[in-house]
Amino acid sequence: MNKSDLAFMGVAEQASLIEKKQLSPVDLVELYLERIEKWNPVLCAFVTVCADKARAAAKKAEAEIAQGNYKGPLHGIPFGVKDQMATKGILTSAGSKIFANNISDFDATIIEKLDDAGAILIGKQNLHEFGKGVTVDFPYGHPRNPWNLEHTASSSSTGSGISMAAGLCSFSIGEDTGGSIRGPASATGTVGIRPTYGRVSRHGGMMWAYTNDTFGPMTRSVKDCGLILQAIAGFDPKDELSSKRPVPDYTKDLTKDLKGIKLAVVEEMTRNEAVHPDVSAAIDTAIEVLKDLGATIEEISLPYAKYSVPLQMLTSDADVSAVVLNKWLRTHWHDFDSANRIRFAAGALIPAPVFSMAMRARHIVRKQILAAMKTYDGLICPTNPSPPAKIEDARETAGTIEETNRKIELRRIGIYPFSLANVPTIAVPMGFSQDDLPVSLQIGGKPFDEATVFRIAHAYEQATPWHTHPPDMENLTA
Repeated sequence: MNKSDLAFMGVAEQASLIEKKQLSPVDLVELYLERIEKWNPVLCAFVTVCADKARAAAKKAEAEIAQGNYKGPLHGIPFGVKDQMATKGILTSAGSKIFANNISDFDATIIEKLDDAGAILIGKQNLHEFGKGVTVDFPYGHPRNPWNLEHTASSSSTGSGISMAAGLCSFSIGEDTGGSIRGPASATGTVGIRPTYGRVSRHGGMMWAYTNDTFGPMTRSVKDCGLILQAIAGFDPKDELSSKRPVPDYTKDLTKDLKGIKLAVVEEMTRNEAVHPDVSAAIDTAIEVLKDLGATIEEISLPYAKYSVPLQMLTSDADVSAVVLNKWLRTHWHDFDSANRIRFAAGALIPAPVFSMAMRARHIVRKQILAAMKTYDGLICPTNPSPPAKIEDARETAGTIEETNRKIELRRIGIYPFSLANVPTIAVPMGFSQDDLPVSLQIGGKPFDEATVFRIAHAYEQATPWHTHPPDMENLTA
């Protein structure tokens, strides 16, 4: 096995080799540190690389395993986290100049859980400032897509998605408010799940969109995604909104058929003018694959879905701005990215009656989605309506009110409805555009039914070749 094959190998396969003592955690960490050193200056996936800490943890894991103290499938596995999760003694920047010296004195719960499982933190990953996807000037380098350096890797868990696609660590932890896991997974040809709100503790996260924020894994396979979610999910008394529901074995019922599964293609999220022809062709092919696997598929209309975009922005932006305004915006105006400070200032100006009405309307959208879930096991659509755009084309620009409203509505029509509903939603590779850029299938499920979402995604993944095609790292194109 060559080093490249090992770098792109799934967590489950790496874990099997480590358990059998055929792979050393020390060698695996060194492999990823070498790749980070080579590629991070180009891709800007990491803000901080914890080389010394990772090497020490790898030696400890190797000794524990040699002594027969194997902790399980994450023992000795290197991972990265979006740089908005507290890590003791390590910078947590939130992708902002404002937190350039923010060294935490504790670990977020999610970091504690992964440490207890024996996983090895290898670095903190780059992101859009404050986790909001409009950043123009990145303080820690502009993240670039390993499939083509001229193209965006989406927002805002950008470095986490890049790391998966480029083989810079075994798995990543991202954060999703309005698509910040699913968007980068889509743009980089990887897998990412937004779990049900409350499924994973948010303690220790720099989480400002109080009613939307979720942590979730980003991986190179659906099975790995389930493996990681199982390790990080569960009730945490430090997060009063975390759920006490038992955490199932997410990998137990993964099969290669979908007999008995009923799915719905959402017209408003799939058949609209924003969907690129290459994405439209890919989703049609994906539907046929799912049917061949035994799923029953119908097309349905969720007419309120189109309202999810302004409602998501009204509610989550107001949530964020309520914190940011008094803590930093008034005193660090010029330290913010130019696009973000405008967004936060606009969010702070949303009147309370408007916010209240938006929250009520959000409930109506959620109710319609949950009603559909009573009939179907999953709702499907493209994750992003188009392949990853060129970086300059993806930058936010202001036009007329009508142009701006339409652009925003169409850009996130596939993602925001599931964010508003706070249901588990996964992005899984669905093929490539004619320009060899990734496109992605999105599957939303019932609250706390991640197991079914994983089952559908896994069966589709195993019936298609897309997850087996990493980018050509030696010939990055621009």
